Amino acid sequence: MLILAKAVLAFMIGFILSIIFGVLLIPLLKKMNIKQTVSVFLSKHKEKDGTPTMGGLIFIIPTIVSIIILLIWNKLELTYNLGIVIFVFLAYALLGFIDDYLIIKRHNNVGLSEFQKIIGQIFIALIFFLLFRMGGREPILEVYTFGLEINLGWFYWLLILIMLVATTNAVNLTDGLDGLAGGLSAIAFLAFGMIAWASIGLEGNEDIGVFCFILVGALIAFCFFNTYPAKVFMGDTGSLALGGTLAAVSIVSSHELTLIVVAGVFVIETLVCIIQRLSVRFTGKRLFLMTPLHHHFEKLGWQELDIVKMFWFFGIVLAALAILWGVWI
Repeated sequence: MLILAKAVLAFMIGFILSIIFGVLLIPLLKKMNIKQTVSVFLSKHKEKDGTPTMGGLIFIIPTIVSIIILLIWNKLELTYNLGIVIFVFLAYALLGFIDDYLIIKRHNNVGLSEFQKIIGQIFIALIFFLLFRMGGREPILEVYTFGLEINLGWFYWLLILIMLVATTNAVNLTDGLDGLAGGLSAIAFLAFGMIAWASIGLEGNEDIGVFCFILVGALIAFCFFNTYPAKVFMGDTGSLALGGTLAAVSIVSSHELTLIVVAGVFVIETLVCIIQRLSVRFTGKRLFLMTPLHHHFEKLGWQELDIVKMFWFFGIVLAALAILWGVWI
């Protein structure tokens, strides 16, 4: 019951603070003219042009404030693993903030170039890698379901760099419909909160679980403002922070393979983009009407709410399977 009480406390603090912060921040973003410029290729979204962005701050700042409150309250311990997860959370948020700032300053949909963004993501991933190794982690990939421990050597370190960069971009690509990335991220962190708590041999497993549940509460509060019709967008400030942190939590909890299942919808969205690019380059043909995948369904005539609900449904199913894979089986 203590674990359940901690989960509820973490969730409620994150939720309440984010609701309050969202109510205060959105009018401020409007007043400061911090607004989204919608891509010319998304004619159906033209009415969203001018919607406030950088809304990721609605769940980023309250999450950090919640952690500080729980630390002062002695309900949370700042362990080494939790510390590097928080570093990733804030570092990717800062990278996204810079990208959003440039978009707003230039009054178009172009912030950092793809190259600049990738370099920034790799740089943060390298710092995480160094901190992770300093924590004494061995390059071992564990497959709990089969009781396997595979020593990957140097390839493991390359794997975690790829995971951070790939997951960050996957969440960023998925952030294209109201409530889509926020809802899927809440589902994913809920799953990893449970998985982290079940990882008994993990240093600070309960504290990483608490962090996940704080973030789940904050994300659900954010969805209150972000679901259709969105009053605010998370921007790269939010999507990069969520993607990098999701990967970091899976790595420190030794559930790297579980990430593929938990983030299954994000993975599919990314694969569709890659397949489309390869098809256009080598055959000159488009396999999808538009990528990422959610825009393909829009082109087919689906309503935005129906697409989001369908993606959330698959996100919940995959999260449930991941918990079975990572905890029970």
